[in-house]
Amino acid sequence: MFHYAVRRLALGLLAVFCVTVLLFAIMQAMPGDPVRMVADPRMPAHRIEELKVRWGLDRPVYVQYFVWLSNIATGDMGTSIATRRPVTELIAGRLPYTLALAGTALLVQYVVGVAVGLVVAVRRGSWADRLLVVGTIVLRSIPAYWLAIILIIVFALKWRMFPISGYDGPRSLVLPVLSLALPTIADTMRLTRTEVLEVMRQQFVVAARSKGLPETWLLVRHVLRNALIPVTVLFFLSLPWLIGGAVVVESVFSWPGMGRLLWRSIISQDLPVVQGVVFIIAVLTVVSNTVGDIMCAWLDPRIREEYRGLR
Repeated sequence: MFHYAVRRLALGLLAVFCVTVLLFAIMQAMPGDPVRMVADPRMPAHRIEELKVRWGLDRPVYVQYFVWLSNIATGDMGTSIATRRPVTELIAGRLPYTLALAGTALLVQYVVGVAVGLVVAVRRGSWADRLLVVGTIVLRSIPAYWLAIILIIVFALKWRMFPISGYDGPRSLVLPVLSLALPTIADTMRLTRTEVLEVMRQQFVVAARSKGLPETWLLVRHVLRNALIPVTVLFFLSLPWLIGGAVVVESVFSWPGMGRLLWRSIISQDLPVVQGVVFIIAVLTVVSNTVGDIMCAWLDPRIREEYRGLR
C-alpha cells in the first residue's frame, strides 16, 4: 500500500507539472494584449512598453514560464493586471466561498445519492425505480445555468424562500448548492444502484442470505460496503467537477467565489488571475484523483494485489 501511494503521488506531481505547461501555453495563445486591455487608450507607446518590462512580458516565453513556475512554487502567483493586487490575496479571499459551496454540494450529492440509489436497487422494477431512473436522465441533461435560473424563478422570485444572489448567511447556499448537486446526485444514485445490483448477484451475498442474516444487516454490512468502492472514487472525482461547474453557477447567483473571479478575469484578460485560479482548480483535480485512487486501493485489496503482481 505504501509503494502504491508513493507511485500515485509521483504521478500526481508529474500531472501538475504537465498542467502548468499546458496552462501557460494556452494563456500565451489567447488573443489580445493584456497591457493594452487595462491601459489608458491615450497612453503613449513608450509607457506601454515600460509596463510590459515591469510585468516581465517583454521576456522570451520560456523565461516567463520558468519565472512563473518558480514563483508558483513559493506561493507567489503574481499581481493582477486589472486591480494591481496580489493574485494570492484575491484567490484567498474567494476560495473559502467556493469550497463551502462545492463541499456542501458534494456532501448532499453523496448522502442523498447513495441513500436513494440503495432504495431503488432494493426495489428494482418498481414504479419508484423507473421514475427515478427517468429523473436522473432528465437532471443530468439540464444545463447548470438553466437549472439555476429555474430555481431562482421558483424559490426566490415566486415563493421568496431564499435570496436571489450574493452571500447573506447559510440560506444563500441553498439554491447554488441545489444547482450544483442535483445533476451529480443523479450520477451517484445511478452508480450506487448499478453497483448494489451487481454485488447482490455475488455468491457470498447469496450464501449470507441463506444463513438467515437479517436483510438490513446484509445490505449494510456486505452489499453496501462492497458497492461503495467505485462510489467513493466518484466522490473524490466530483470535487474538481463541482469547483469547475461553480464558474457558471457563481456567475448566475453572484456568489463571491473563485468561479466568478475567473469569469471576470477572462473577460478583462487578466492573465495572472486566470492562471492562478485555473492552476488551483487543476491542483485540486489532481489531488482529488490521487486521493481517490489511493482510497480505492485501500478499500479494494484486489487493486493492491494487481499492483504487487506488476512489480
